[in-house]
Amino acid sequence: MASESVGGILGAIVAAIVLAVAVVFGPIGQYGKPPKPAKVEPAPTAAPAAPAAPAPRGPIIREVPNQ
Repeated sequence: MASESVGGILGAIVAAIVLAVAVVFGPIGQYGKPPKPAKVEPAPTAAPAAPAAPAPRGPIIREVPNQ
């Protein structure tokens, strides 16, 4: 009977240690923890101006003569 009582005491000590570690580290994952701050990217400085007009791609045919 002595070995059973020693085993019970050691089991209770191990269970208490496991319970204390679980309380210290808290729940697994994000549940119960404060949210992580979002990354804030700096605003771009002086964006380049848009081109005034696109470059012409070829000849412009305005009127087709009748043949």
